[in-house]
Amino acid sequence: MTRKEQIKSAYRQLGGSANFYDGMMTYSTLPGKAICRLVWNMDGEKNLEYLTRALSGIPEDFRGSLLEVPVGTGVLTMPVYRELSDAKITCLDYSADMMATAEKRAESAGIGNIAFVQGDVGALPFEDESFDIVLSLNGFHAFPDKEAAYRETYRVLKPGGTFCGCFYIRGGCGRTDWFIRHLYVPKGFFTPPFETEESLRTRLCGMYAEAEVSRVEGMGCFLCRK
Repeated sequence: MTRKEQIKSAYRQLGGSANFYDGMMTYSTLPGKAICRLVWNMDGEKNLEYLTRALSGIPEDFRGSLLEVPVGTGVLTMPVYRELSDAKITCLDYSADMMATAEKRAESAGIGNIAFVQGDVGALPFEDESFDIVLSLNGFHAFPDKEAAYRETYRVLKPGGTFCGCFYIRGGCGRTDWFIRHLYVPKGFFTPPFETEESLRTRLCGMYAEAEVSRVEGMGCFLCRK
């Protein structure tokens, strides 16, 4: 199963269990589609494209150790992890409620090689150089201490390891910027300051041996090698 097929599988498996967040992440419910179009200026193809880029750092035959932070509800990644039976997967989130949903999804999918840890990305409870891949989907725009998050995700990654994922970046889509500034920040959903595409590229190129940054509307995607 290709990466795009795995993402589409997440869409199909939601059925009646989709909450608002899941529907938006997967572009699979009427409210979710409305928010994607109105706030993010994304249709189904753009939504699929940025997620495919964000997950591109995980090989289809991956057998190493992977940390996902934050895991959220696991709606996007559990279909991926189901195919990685030889990997060692650790999922961390600050929200116990979100993580409980991800745990249920992992159990339903029969994923046994996975551990869930409640914790703070700014102080990861792992030894230095513990993981071959660190994945972060839609997290950094919400982290209150982004500098600590950058340091910690780098610290726990092995030399030669991969840091990949995505998050909101300022300046990619004017409509998105307006909603973030006037709705998401006041409501506490997102926490400034926010990267631009150029500032993110500069930062990651300065930290990692290799770094690729791309953008789909207001979503920045990255793939780095330590």
